[in-house]
Amino acid sequence: MIGWQHTGSTDMSVDLVVVGLGYVGLPLVYEAVHAGMSVRGYDVHQGVVDGLNGGVSHIDDLSDESVAGLVERGFSATSDPSVLAGASTIVICVPTPLGEDGGPDLSAVRAAVGDIARHLKAGQLVVLESTTYPGTTEDVVQPVFEARGLRAGRDFHLAFSPERIDPGNETFGAKNTPKVVGGVTPESTEAAAAFYGRVVDTVVRTKGSREAEMAKLLENTYRHINIALVNEMARFCHELNIDLWDVIDAAKTKPFGFQAFYPGPGVGGHCIPIDPNYLSYNVRARLGYPFRFVELAQEINATMPAYVVHRAQDILNEDGKALKGSTVLLLGVTYKPNIADQRESPAVPVAKHLADKGAVVTFHDPHVQTWHTNGSSVERVADLEEAVADADLVMLLQHHRDYDVNALGDAAKRFFDTRGVATDSDTVSRL
Repeated sequence: MIGWQHTGSTDMSVDLVVVGLGYVGLPLVYEAVHAGMSVRGYDVHQGVVDGLNGGVSHIDDLSDESVAGLVERGFSATSDPSVLAGASTIVICVPTPLGEDGGPDLSAVRAAVGDIARHLKAGQLVVLESTTYPGTTEDVVQPVFEARGLRAGRDFHLAFSPERIDPGNETFGAKNTPKVVGGVTPESTEAAAAFYGRVVDTVVRTKGSREAEMAKLLENTYRHINIALVNEMARFCHELNIDLWDVIDAAKTKPFGFQAFYPGPGVGGHCIPIDPNYLSYNVRARLGYPFRFVELAQEINATMPAYVVHRAQDILNEDGKALKGSTVLLLGVTYKPNIADQRESPAVPVAKHLADKGAVVTFHDPHVQTWHTNGSSVERVADLEEAVADADLVMLLQHHRDYDVNALGDAAKRFFDTRGVATDSDTVSRL
């Protein structure tokens, strides 16, 4: 059994190589560099590599200045996989989007694993952080590595550690968010824990890699289902003339047994709309029956953009206007407030439903200059105040701190607040 050494074998030139330099990989690079490690980045996109080496960031959570600081401290990125051979630790942070069959698309993981396998050496630690279904580390990754003749837990270490990056979160980042780790052997768990112990404040060990993989899916499935609950409540509370936002404010005063979730125009981002489907897919594929909570939640959350447009149509009808031909201004098209990340943003299907019904769609977002939906660009208004006053309906889809929502609601002919932040008035309707 090999012993764990922080710097690995003597022929290893760097402490860490991070594979995939996006929203997950770059924060890890930042913390590892500032922990005193020698770090390299590997990414197949040359534009990303060139930008980082030039001190330019492409994610919200790190500024250009921060990336330039990493370069000054010795970090560099490359698209040459040979860098993997000199790493004591390799962490895989590549994307795993949904495939056409509803399961995770592991093509980027398989490509990264193939690159690593061709350079794998005894004494290395490899950690998968990309979100996936339970069993991926043992059933997909481990066999590829062991086909090279090395044994996991004996010659090299292999573990899974779910990413917990929350873009735009100013309180919890990569360092102070507890890091879950689970190895394919107890020795691999300890090796991964030793590595992350140098980078983050708290390390949480699981029994194995499958438990670590499942922990990530449980976290996001919990949120997915509870968001679906309040989204469905928003629909019937509107019909019953009940202010759900007031209901939630009252319920969350209970100091135990309740956590507030809020309705909205849909769910977006890199986790909630995607990760629970990995689990649902895996249950169906391996056990032969549905994960009914997840599938129902997906159905409810996926139909929220259409429901929001239906409500918009009703609001215009109250003024004797048809949605067809009306100008609808969308405020905030990112999936979270105060960042530029547009991944899986519900603003896209909202805009599509509006356009399909003949509305003239424009948008404003302080973080987005150019916005494309369904292959075509949407007009970005230059003068927000003028556009709000001129639009037949203004829809708040994302509550950026830059917006004075009540002032905008007062200035609009009709204002539809899908985030529950505006004060009710003659011109303001809330979801």
